[in-house]
Parts: sequence; C-alpha cells; structure tokens
Amino acid sequence: MLFVGYAVTGLRRHELLDLRMDQRNQQVRVIIPQNDPLTKRTYVTFYNEEFEEELTVWIKLKKDSDRLFPIRGSHKSTLFRVAHHKTGLHITPQTLRFWFANEMARLGVPDRFIDAFQGRIPRSVLARHYTDYSLENLKQIYDKANLKVL
Repeated sequence: MLFVGYAVTGLRRHELLDLRMDQRNQQVRVIIPQNDPLTKRTYVTFYNEEFEEELTVWIKLKKDSDRLFPIRGSHKSTLFRVAHHKTGLHITPQTLRFWFANEMARLGVPDRFIDAFQGRIPRSVLARHYTDYSLENLKQIYDKANLKVL
C-alpha cells in the first residue's frame, strides 16, 4: 500500500510516513503534509481512487493513532529493505517520486504543477502570483491527468 501511496502522491519518504489523520481530507482526496521549515518545503498533493480504496481498508485495520501510518522510527528505514529482500525489486520512495513526476509529465501536466504537488512552489512573487496554485485548480489538474499505478 505504501508503494502505491508514494507513486500517486509524489511525497517524500518522511512526508507520507509521518502523515497525521488530520492532514488528509477524504472528500477531496487531498494531503496537506506538515511543513518542515528547516529542510524541505511542502505544499499539497492529491491521491487517486486506487490509494483511497487501500487507505479505507488500512484505516479499519490500524490501531488507534493520530498518525495514518503509526510506524516507529526504527522500522521506517527497514520497510523498504524488507520489500527489496522479498521481491528482489529495488524500489524506494525516491524512485516512486521520480516515477510520479515523469508519469505526470507524460500525462500532460505542466512542470510547475508537478513541482507544486511535490512541494516545490516558486519563491518569486512573479511566479507565485501568475500561476493559479489554488486547491481547486490543482485538484482539477490532478484529476484530469487520471494517474493510474495498478
């Protein structure tokens, strides 16, 4: 499920694993990750029906926690090593983030919006004010791309 989550959101490893329940809006299928001003910037991203179905099952199974994926810190880095060992495929959150960007570009999404989904909003006043980065516009662009993983 995590692999699909990374592929459809374009989030960084810690952004998805540290996601709290209140940072997700199920009706809009939007994720607003916590901003870490010391390192990377974040904005908003969306997810599709594939991931929504898996999340619905996961939320019913997980124990009470305010975090969507209540995984202890020591286990976060081993998740992907175990998956690599079991499958023989070397897939990482960075690989899936790269796939997300390339697939969205292939589907016709302009680079500036792919950057926004991945937390790279321009800092210049000109770039911010002459591109519509509203939640509604970004949702429309994401839905129009119709990104599919499986």
